[in-house]
Amino acid sequence: MAYFHQRSSRHPIAEINVVPFIDVMLVLLVIFMITTPLLTQGVKVDLPKTEAKALPPDQKEPVIVTVDGAGNFYLNSASKPNQPVTPRVLSNLVTSQLAASIAIGNQRPVLVRGDKNANYGKVMEAMVLLQQAGAKSVGLITQPALHDKSAG
Repeated sequence: MAYFHQRSSRHPIAEINVVPFIDVMLVLLVIFMITTPLLTQGVKVDLPKTEAKALPPDQKEPVIVTVDGAGNFYLNSASKPNQPVTPRVLSNLVTSQLAASIAIGNQRPVLVRGDKNANYGKVMEAMVLLQQAGAKSVGLITQPALHDKSAG
């Protein structure tokens, strides 16, 4: 007969319980799956406040892109500012103007002036074109709010 000899000394069991780790990882996975679509940003924009201040007079003339109600683009520094320009021409003109102002050492401010009836997608398209042309920030031009003195 064979006798099995068992040791009486106790050794620690080297097992890791991974169930809590898996639970935490699944919770994190669900959180990231929910929050990731919310974090997508296309264009960094400096949104105007309700009481916007005017640009300082010593600042260079800004690059202003106007989007009319029909969705046409206009550039204030184009050879014909009252003629609509295509998105490609707009991007090329703004790229060259911003490159020239950076070479001098002073980047011109970049602003978008959108008609209140303009398609939001067209205003965003103008902002994306300006960002791709090298604008670090894009501001929005608004009409000053009129305060009704009879209501106050």
